[in-house]
Amino acid sequence: MSLLLQYVIFLLKLGTVVLSIVIVAASLVAMSRRTKGHTKYKLSVKKLNKKYQDFAETLSAEILTKAERKKFLKEQKIQLKNESKQTRKRIFVLDFQGDIKGSAVQGLREEITAIIQVAKPLDEVVLRLESGGGMVSPYGLAASQLQRLKDQCIPLTITIDKIAASGGYLMACVADKILAAPFAIIGSIGVLAQLPNFHRFLKKKDIDFELLTAGEYKRTLTVFGKNTPKAREKTQEDLEAIHRLFKAFIESNRKQVDIDRIATGAYWLAKDSLALKLVDELTTSDAYLHTQASNHQACIYELQYLIPKSLTEKLSSKLARLVSNLDWLR
Repeated sequence: MSLLLQYVIFLLKLGTVVLSIVIVAASLVAMSRRTKGHTKYKLSVKKLNKKYQDFAETLSAEILTKAERKKFLKEQKIQLKNESKQTRKRIFVLDFQGDIKGSAVQGLREEITAIIQVAKPLDEVVLRLESGGGMVSPYGLAASQLQRLKDQCIPLTITIDKIAASGGYLMACVADKILAAPFAIIGSIGVLAQLPNFHRFLKKKDIDFELLTAGEYKRTLTVFGKNTPKAREKTQEDLEAIHRLFKAFIESNRKQVDIDRIATGAYWLAKDSLALKLVDELTTSDAYLHTQASNHQACIYELQYLIPKSLTEKLSSKLARLVSNLDWLR
Protein backbone atom coordinates (compact mmCIF):
# COMPACT_ATOMS: atom_id res chain seq x y z
CA MET A 1 0.00 0.00 0.00
CA SER A 2 2.89 2.31 0.88
CA LEU A 3 4.59 1.59 -2.44
CA LEU A 4 1.37 2.32 -4.34
CA LEU A 5 0.97 5.63 -2.51
CA GLN A 6 4.53 6.68 -3.35
CA TYR A 7 3.93 5.78 -6.99
CA VAL A 8 0.76 7.89 -7.12
CA ILE A 9 2.60 10.85 -5.55
CA PHE A 10 5.39 10.47 -8.12
CA LEU A 11 2.86 10.48 -10.98
CA LEU A 12 1.21 13.60 -9.59
CA LYS A 13 4.57 15.37 -9.41
CA LEU A 14 5.50 14.26 -12.90
CA GLY A 15 2.13 15.39 -14.20
CA THR A 16 2.65 18.80 -12.60
CA VAL A 17 6.01 19.20 -14.37
CA VAL A 18 4.58 18.12 -17.75
CA LEU A 19 1.65 20.49 -17.31
CA SER A 20 4.06 23.33 -16.44
CA ILE A 21 6.05 22.67 -19.60
CA VAL A 22 2.88 22.67 -21.71
CA ILE A 23 1.72 25.95 -20.13
CA VAL A 24 5.12 27.59 -20.75
CA ALA A 25 5.15 26.42 -24.37
CA ALA A 26 1.58 27.62 -24.92
CA SER A 27 2.28 31.03 -23.38
CA LEU A 28 5.38 31.50 -25.55
CA VAL A 29 3.44 30.57 -28.69
CA ALA A 30 0.70 33.04 -27.71
CA MET A 31 3.34 35.71 -27.03
CA SER A 32 4.91 35.06 -30.42
CA ARG A 33 1.55 35.51 -32.15
CA ARG A 34 0.82 38.74 -30.27
CA THR A 35 4.18 40.26 -31.16
CA LYS A 36 4.15 39.06 -34.76
CA GLY A 37 4.35 42.02 -37.06
CA HIS A 38 5.55 44.31 -34.27
CA THR A 39 9.01 45.87 -34.12
CA LYS A 40 11.59 43.21 -33.33
CA TYR A 41 14.16 45.61 -31.95
CA LYS A 42 14.17 48.28 -29.28
CA LEU A 43 16.46 51.11 -28.29
CA SER A 44 16.39 51.67 -24.53
CA VAL A 45 17.14 55.26 -23.40
CA LYS A 46 17.60 56.22 -19.75
CA LYS A 47 18.44 59.68 -18.46
CA LEU A 48 21.25 59.33 -15.92
CA ASN A 49 20.72 62.85 -14.55
CA LYS A 50 17.42 61.66 -13.09
CA LYS A 51 19.18 58.66 -11.55
CA TYR A 52 21.72 60.95 -9.85
CA GLN A 53 18.94 63.26 -8.68
CA ASP A 54 16.90 60.36 -7.28
CA PHE A 55 19.94 59.09 -5.36
CA ALA A 56 20.58 62.53 -3.89
CA GLU A 57 16.96 62.98 -2.85
CA THR A 58 16.79 59.51 -1.28
CA LEU A 59 19.93 60.10 0.75
CA SER A 60 18.95 63.62 1.74
CA ALA A 61 15.64 62.33 3.07
CA GLU A 62 17.56 60.21 5.55
CA ILE A 63 20.38 62.51 6.65
CA LEU A 64 18.96 66.06 6.48
CA THR A 65 16.71 67.77 8.95
CA LYS A 66 13.27 68.90 7.81
CA ALA A 67 14.48 72.48 7.30
CA GLU A 68 17.66 71.38 5.51
CA ARG A 69 15.70 69.07 3.21
CA LYS A 70 13.24 71.85 2.37
CA LYS A 71 16.15 74.11 1.43
CA PHE A 72 17.79 71.30 -0.59
CA LEU A 73 14.62 70.63 -2.61
CA LYS A 74 14.15 74.34 -3.25
CA GLU A 75 17.72 74.65 -4.59
CA GLN A 76 17.18 71.58 -6.77
CA LYS A 77 14.03 73.10 -8.22
CA ILE A 78 15.76 76.40 -9.01
CA GLN A 79 18.69 74.57 -10.61
CA LEU A 80 16.40 72.49 -12.84
CA LYS A 81 14.49 75.62 -13.85
CA ASN A 82 17.70 77.43 -14.84
CA GLU A 83 19.02 74.41 -16.70
CA SER A 84 15.81 74.12 -18.73
CA LYS A 85 16.51 77.57 -20.19
CA GLN A 86 20.03 76.65 -21.33
CA THR A 87 21.22 74.88 -24.44
CA ARG A 88 22.88 71.96 -22.76
CA LYS A 89 25.48 69.56 -24.00
CA ARG A 90 24.18 66.02 -24.47
CA ILE A 91 26.25 62.95 -23.65
CA PHE A 92 25.25 59.59 -25.08
CA VAL A 93 26.60 56.71 -22.98
CA LEU A 94 27.18 53.29 -24.53
CA ASP A 95 28.51 50.04 -23.05
CA PHE A 96 30.69 47.47 -24.79
CA GLN A 97 31.24 44.24 -22.86
CA GLY A 98 33.63 42.36 -25.12
CA ASP A 99 33.96 38.61 -25.47
CA ILE A 100 36.38 36.68 -27.67
CA LYS A 101 33.92 36.83 -30.61
CA GLY A 102 33.25 40.56 -30.19
CA SER A 103 29.53 39.76 -30.05
CA ALA A 104 28.63 43.20 -28.67
CA VAL A 105 29.43 44.81 -32.04
CA GLN A 106 25.93 43.90 -33.22
CA GLY A 107 24.34 46.23 -30.70
CA LEU A 108 27.09 48.85 -31.02
CA ARG A 109 26.52 49.41 -34.72
CA GLU A 110 22.79 50.04 -34.16
CA GLU A 111 23.39 52.39 -31.22
CA ILE A 112 25.86 54.44 -33.26
CA THR A 113 23.45 54.58 -36.19
CA ALA A 114 20.80 56.03 -33.86
CA ILE A 115 23.20 58.59 -32.35
CA ILE A 116 24.50 59.84 -35.70
CA GLN A 117 20.98 60.82 -36.70
CA VAL A 118 20.49 63.21 -33.76
CA ALA A 119 23.91 64.17 -32.33
CA LYS A 120 25.66 67.46 -32.98
CA PRO A 121 29.34 68.43 -32.68
CA LEU A 122 28.46 70.07 -29.35
CA ASP A 123 27.44 66.65 -27.99
CA GLU A 124 29.66 63.77 -26.91
CA VAL A 125 29.61 59.97 -26.95
CA VAL A 126 31.08 58.11 -23.98
CA LEU A 127 31.78 54.42 -24.49
CA ARG A 128 32.35 52.38 -21.32
CA LEU A 129 34.65 49.71 -22.72
CA GLU A 130 35.55 46.41 -21.09
CA SER A 131 37.36 43.82 -23.21
CA GLY A 132 40.39 41.59 -23.13
CA GLY A 133 40.31 41.31 -26.91
CA GLY A 134 39.43 38.47 -29.26
CA MET A 135 38.98 37.73 -32.94
CA VAL A 136 40.42 40.22 -35.42
CA SER A 137 37.45 40.79 -37.74
CA PRO A 138 34.71 41.64 -35.17
CA TYR A 139 37.00 43.96 -33.21
CA GLY A 140 38.14 45.60 -36.43
CA LEU A 141 34.47 46.13 -37.29
CA ALA A 142 33.82 47.59 -33.82
CA ALA A 143 36.67 50.07 -34.31
CA SER A 144 35.24 51.00 -37.72
CA GLN A 145 31.84 51.64 -36.12
CA LEU A 146 33.46 54.06 -33.68
CA GLN A 147 35.22 55.75 -36.60
CA ARG A 148 31.76 56.64 -37.95
CA LEU A 149 31.37 59.03 -34.99
CA LYS A 150 34.70 60.66 -35.77
CA ASP A 151 33.71 61.03 -39.42
CA GLN A 152 30.63 62.97 -38.28
CA CYS A 153 32.76 65.20 -36.02
CA ILE A 154 31.05 63.85 -32.88
CA PRO A 155 33.51 63.83 -29.94
CA LEU A 156 34.22 60.33 -28.62
CA THR A 157 35.50 59.54 -25.13
CA ILE A 158 36.29 55.98 -24.10
CA THR A 159 36.45 55.02 -20.43
CA ILE A 160 38.15 51.85 -19.20
CA ASP A 161 37.37 50.74 -15.67
CA LYS A 162 38.84 47.22 -15.80
CA ILE A 163 40.51 46.19 -19.05
CA ALA A 164 40.99 47.21 -22.68
CA ALA A 165 43.62 44.92 -24.14
CA SER A 166 44.45 43.69 -27.64
CA GLY A 167 41.25 44.13 -29.69
CA GLY A 168 39.87 46.18 -26.81
CA TYR A 169 42.67 48.70 -27.20
CA LEU A 170 42.23 48.59 -31.00
CA MET A 171 38.78 50.06 -30.32
CA ALA A 172 39.97 52.46 -27.61
CA CYS A 173 42.62 54.15 -29.74
CA VAL A 174 39.92 55.57 -32.03
CA ALA A 175 38.72 57.87 -29.24
CA ASP A 176 39.52 61.57 -28.97
CA LYS A 177 40.16 60.93 -25.28
CA ILE A 178 40.91 57.73 -23.34
CA LEU A 179 40.19 57.66 -19.61
CA ALA A 180 41.14 54.72 -17.41
CA ALA A 181 40.88 53.71 -13.78
CA PRO A 182 44.38 53.49 -12.23
CA PHE A 183 44.42 49.69 -11.99
CA ALA A 184 42.80 48.95 -15.35
CA ILE A 185 44.76 46.70 -17.74
CA ILE A 186 45.91 48.41 -20.94
CA GLY A 187 47.91 47.19 -23.94
CA SER A 188 48.60 43.65 -25.15
CA ILE A 189 49.16 45.01 -28.64
CA GLY A 190 50.04 41.74 -30.31
CA VAL A 191 48.54 38.82 -32.22
CA LEU A 192 48.46 35.15 -31.36
CA ALA A 193 47.18 31.85 -32.71
CA GLN A 194 47.20 28.61 -30.78
CA LEU A 195 45.71 25.16 -31.21
CA PRO A 196 46.38 21.64 -29.95
CA ASN A 197 47.68 18.95 -32.30
CA PHE A 198 46.69 15.29 -31.89
CA HIS A 199 48.68 13.89 -34.81
CA ARG A 200 51.12 11.83 -32.74
CA PHE A 201 48.32 10.50 -30.55
CA LEU A 202 46.29 9.38 -33.59
CA LYS A 203 49.38 7.83 -35.14
CA LYS A 204 50.04 5.88 -31.96
CA LYS A 205 46.46 4.55 -32.11
CA ASP A 206 46.81 3.69 -35.85
CA ILE A 207 44.16 6.25 -36.78
CA ASP A 208 44.56 8.03 -40.11
CA PHE A 209 43.40 11.59 -40.68
CA GLU A 210 42.67 12.75 -44.22
CA LEU A 211 42.53 16.42 -45.18
CA LEU A 212 41.89 17.39 -48.81
CA THR A 213 42.25 20.98 -49.99
CA ALA A 214 42.30 22.93 -53.23
CA GLY A 215 44.74 25.81 -52.92
CA GLU A 216 48.20 25.59 -51.37
CA TYR A 217 47.31 27.62 -48.28
CA LYS A 218 43.65 26.72 -47.84
CA ARG A 219 44.69 25.03 -44.61
CA THR A 220 48.01 25.62 -42.85
CA LEU A 221 48.14 24.40 -39.22
CA THR A 222 45.67 21.64 -38.36
CA VAL A 223 44.45 19.97 -35.17
CA PHE A 224 44.63 16.36 -36.36
CA GLY A 225 47.04 16.38 -39.30
CA LYS A 226 50.83 16.61 -39.36
CA ASN A 227 51.96 20.24 -39.28
CA THR A 228 54.85 21.05 -41.58
CA PRO A 229 57.53 23.76 -41.23
CA LYS A 230 56.09 25.43 -44.33
CA ALA A 231 52.62 25.57 -42.73
CA ARG A 232 54.07 27.07 -39.54
CA GLU A 233 56.00 29.64 -41.58
CA LYS A 234 52.86 30.69 -43.49
CA THR A 235 50.86 31.03 -40.26
CA GLN A 236 53.61 33.15 -38.74
CA GLU A 237 53.62 35.37 -41.83
CA ASP A 238 49.86 35.87 -41.48
CA LEU A 239 50.24 36.82 -37.82
CA GLU A 240 53.00 39.30 -38.63
CA ALA A 241 50.85 40.89 -41.34
CA ILE A 242 47.95 41.36 -38.92
CA HIS A 243 50.33 42.77 -36.31
CA ARG A 244 51.67 45.32 -38.80
CA LEU A 245 48.12 46.40 -39.61
CA PHE A 246 47.32 46.60 -35.88
CA LYS A 247 50.35 48.83 -35.22
CA ALA A 248 49.63 51.06 -38.21
CA PHE A 249 46.04 51.56 -37.05
CA ILE A 250 47.10 52.57 -33.54
CA GLU A 251 49.85 54.84 -34.84
CA SER A 252 47.42 56.62 -37.17
CA ASN A 253 44.97 57.26 -34.31
CA ARG A 254 47.45 57.99 -31.50
CA LYS A 255 50.44 59.64 -33.07
CA GLN A 256 51.83 60.50 -29.63
CA VAL A 257 52.75 56.87 -28.79
CA ASP A 258 56.09 55.19 -29.42
CA ILE A 259 54.66 52.30 -31.41
CA ASP A 260 57.81 50.14 -31.30
CA ARG A 261 57.89 50.38 -27.52
CA ILE A 262 54.23 49.55 -26.86
CA ALA A 263 53.50 47.00 -29.62
CA THR A 264 55.37 44.10 -28.02
CA GLY A 265 52.33 42.26 -26.69
CA ALA A 266 53.03 43.50 -23.14
CA TYR A 267 50.36 45.12 -20.99
CA TRP A 268 50.46 47.72 -18.24
CA LEU A 269 48.34 49.09 -15.44
CA ALA A 270 46.70 52.33 -16.49
CA LYS A 271 48.79 54.38 -14.03
CA ASP A 272 51.89 53.17 -15.90
CA SER A 273 50.35 53.37 -19.37
CA LEU A 274 49.70 57.08 -18.80
CA ALA A 275 53.45 57.73 -19.14
CA LEU A 276 53.44 55.68 -22.36
CA LYS A 277 50.59 57.89 -23.65
CA LEU A 278 48.31 54.91 -24.12
CA VAL A 279 45.69 56.76 -22.06
CA ASP A 280 45.06 60.46 -21.47
CA GLU A 281 43.76 60.63 -17.90
CA LEU A 282 43.29 58.48 -14.81
CA THR A 283 39.68 58.45 -13.65
CA THR A 284 36.66 56.16 -13.54
CA SER A 285 33.66 56.31 -15.84
CA ASP A 286 31.45 57.15 -12.85
CA ALA A 287 33.59 60.10 -11.80
CA TYR A 288 33.74 61.48 -15.34
CA LEU A 289 30.00 61.27 -15.98
CA HIS A 290 29.08 62.70 -12.59
CA THR A 291 31.46 65.62 -13.16
CA GLN A 292 29.89 66.30 -16.55
CA ALA A 293 26.42 66.26 -15.02
CA SER A 294 27.33 68.40 -12.00
CA ASN A 295 29.90 70.92 -13.26
CA HIS A 296 28.91 71.21 -16.91
CA GLN A 297 25.15 70.59 -16.59
CA ALA A 298 25.26 68.05 -19.40
CA CYS A 299 22.19 65.95 -20.20
CA ILE A 300 23.36 62.35 -20.01
CA TYR A 301 21.51 59.57 -21.81
CA GLU A 302 22.36 55.88 -21.47
CA LEU A 303 21.57 53.93 -24.64
CA GLN A 304 21.21 50.19 -25.11
CA TYR A 305 20.09 48.33 -28.20
CA LEU A 306 17.96 45.42 -27.00
CA ILE A 307 18.01 42.33 -29.19
CA PRO A 308 14.88 40.24 -28.53
CA LYS A 309 15.28 36.52 -27.98
CA SER A 310 13.75 34.18 -30.51
CA LEU A 311 10.89 31.89 -29.53
CA THR A 312 13.32 28.97 -29.43
CA GLU A 313 15.67 30.86 -27.09
CA LYS A 314 12.80 31.85 -24.81
CA LEU A 315 11.48 28.29 -24.71
CA SER A 316 14.94 26.87 -24.06
CA SER A 317 15.46 29.32 -21.20
CA LYS A 318 12.11 28.45 -19.61
CA LEU A 319 12.69 24.72 -19.98
CA ALA A 320 16.20 25.01 -18.54
CA ARG A 321 14.78 26.64 -15.42
CA LEU A 322 12.15 23.92 -15.12
CA VAL A 323 14.72 21.15 -15.51
CA SER A 324 16.93 22.76 -12.89
CA ASN A 325 14.03 22.47 -10.44
CA LEU A 326 13.40 18.76 -11.08
CA ASP A 327 15.47 17.72 -8.06
CA TRP A 328 12.35 17.65 -5.96
CA LEU A 329 11.13 14.69 -8.07
CA ARG A 330 13.90 12.50 -6.73
